[in-house]
Amino acid sequence: MEDHPGGARVVRAYGYPGAVTFPVVGMVGGGQLARMTHEAGIPLGIRFKLLSDTPQDSAAQVVSDVVIGDYRDLATLRAFAQGCDVITFDHEHVPTEHLRVLEADGIPVRPGPEALVHAQDKGVMRAKLDAIGVPCPRHRIVDDPADVERFATEGDGFPVVLKTVRGGYDGKGVWVVRSPAEAADAFRAGVPVLAEEKVDFVRELAANVVRSPHGQAVSYPVVESVQVDGVCDTVIAPAPGLSPDLSAHAQQLALKIAKELGVVGHLAVELFETRDGRVLVNELAMRPHNSGHWTQDGAVTSQFANHVRAVLDLPLGDPRPRAPWTVMANVLGGDYPDMYSAYLHCMARDPQLKIHMYGKDVKPGRKVGHVNTYGDDLADVRERASHAAGYLRGTITE
Repeated sequence: MEDHPGGARVVRAYGYPGAVTFPVVGMVGGGQLARMTHEAGIPLGIRFKLLSDTPQDSAAQVVSDVVIGDYRDLATLRAFAQGCDVITFDHEHVPTEHLRVLEADGIPVRPGPEALVHAQDKGVMRAKLDAIGVPCPRHRIVDDPADVERFATEGDGFPVVLKTVRGGYDGKGVWVVRSPAEAADAFRAGVPVLAEEKVDFVRELAANVVRSPHGQAVSYPVVESVQVDGVCDTVIAPAPGLSPDLSAHAQQLALKIAKELGVVGHLAVELFETRDGRVLVNELAMRPHNSGHWTQDGAVTSQFANHVRAVLDLPLGDPRPRAPWTVMANVLGGDYPDMYSAYLHCMARDPQLKIHMYGKDVKPGRKVGHVNTYGDDLADVRERASHAAGYLRGTITE
């Protein structure tokens, strides 16, 4: 520590030339993932700047420095990036070419465009995973319904799964088709279509890892992800009954993908556990992910806190679980809009319950929050999560 000519004291730490200031993280996207990532940065003293579509977006309600604008507009992105020490995202939809411009401007983008394109384009992802030897469902790009039929006959026949290579999420942009006639809808969007075998799987799993720019990486326990109508309903951590060998294999696959693709930040690898004891990669997400929400209350360091650490190249935190079991249940909007009054019942019934709401208007089927429960008995933990989510939605009334 030394005196400054103006009378202030300047702390010199770790070789820095002057006063150490806390960095500004620029977050593109104003949804609930940005909201919870911002929350995780508060104890670290990290400042956030947000590019949001509207002032009503989930994160825009809580971040103090908000820019309202269109992330697809390059001029808006470049102006937003000024004053940010790093740019990261709560979705994968920013045009790849725009991110390359930001990098050329000298702005660190994490994950960078060369990594993020694998989460943006399913065709690019599948080609890369094939090249590095990661097991995937049988697949190829198809041109039209007749080509879908050819793809089906090359394997076990119909049904097959069709996905638009860009833009789909939560079951959107995905079709399970049983004939060439059913395949027509997938081609109406005018974007390339990926055909995949319909995997005969036991359940869906997710392996969540975080990687920093200098290559430090941590892996969370592999979880089971229960889907309802293409939307994540419940996550169980760790996945019940998963063999230690298959769990370790899934974690190693996720760490390999993060390294080979150059991911910086959080990577979620969604997996199928097949009936013959394998795992196949279904999807990738390079941001905090629904399958990692349990870590807010169930892990020593949450996915959100480790994402912040990673994009700033800080040492990563401990990913180990705090309890034998943690269950996350999504709270979906229903026909009962007054969720606030439902807190009384849920909190009184289960004082250990953790409720996380996103500040969204309640609409049927919309993700408006989630609950986390934890403990030693899996059946009890699952029942508590299910009851709370159902009561908040209004499907349970007692």
